[in-house]
Amino acid sequence: MTTTAIIGDVHGALGPLEALVARLAPGPVHRLVFVGDLVDKGPDPAGVVQYVRHLHETAPFEIVLVEGNHEERHRRYHDNTAERPKVARDMAAEAPELSALDAQLSAGDRAFLAAAIPFLRLPDWGALIVHGGIPAAMDSFPDTAEEAARLTGAERDSFRKVLRTRYIEAETGKFLALGRNQPGDPFWADVYDGRFGHVVFGHQPWLEGPACFRHATGIDTAAVHGGRLTALVLPDDGAAHFLSVPGIDHAARRSEDWPAHPGGNLRLGNRGAG
Repeated sequence: MTTTAIIGDVHGALGPLEALVARLAPGPVHRLVFVGDLVDKGPDPAGVVQYVRHLHETAPFEIVLVEGNHEERHRRYHDNTAERPKVARDMAAEAPELSALDAQLSAGDRAFLAAAIPFLRLPDWGALIVHGGIPAAMDSFPDTAEEAARLTGAERDSFRKVLRTRYIEAETGKFLALGRNQPGDPFWADVYDGRFGHVVFGHQPWLEGPACFRHATGIDTAAVHGGRLTALVLPDDGAAHFLSVPGIDHAARRSEDWPAHPGGNLRLGNRGAG
């Protein structure tokens, strides 16, 4: 049996991450899972990558990185510097943080990020960890990361939307790109029916604390926006609970981009409750 702690979006907030790991490490944690978006926005994204990589190589517990959309974007940028230099230049012109971080990371750091997995299942808890969310129109989900890696074409593109899903189209349940949602288009977790398990996700910041839906739990608690950095702890024996530390006030809050906080209580109960 394994006690798992799942950490929300860090976004370059190295100090809060070190403080949270220090609070977790003295306990019986056997596996530390990052829900993605270690990088960008905060003051020290390279330091965060190097710190998590160091944990992966030296800590007496397992480290798992679930890929976020920011890791995926940096990976594409680095690949394009060799394969499609003009595309890489265009990407960097639009987002200068891409070239800045790439220059600070070693080959080993980039390999660590590239080894991130698209999701993690926790069968004992009936849980599925993804970075973004599940569009209501999605009717199947890979059993393993290896199965996901074998997807090609439209199937692969459809699956990869789990990195970026926030709002979905009201009538069809299809993924909506950032800023494309209209009044009445729901946040995905408001309508998710639990078909793939209880989803633990990041991507969407919740300044008021973890967001608890019927079949999903959001743990990006806006550490880089003046909120907190949060871990969802799933113990060997007992109920799931949250642990958090203060974040940093790095960026202006864009509350108009955030859906209403759902309130409610954590739905994951004792081990095996699903």
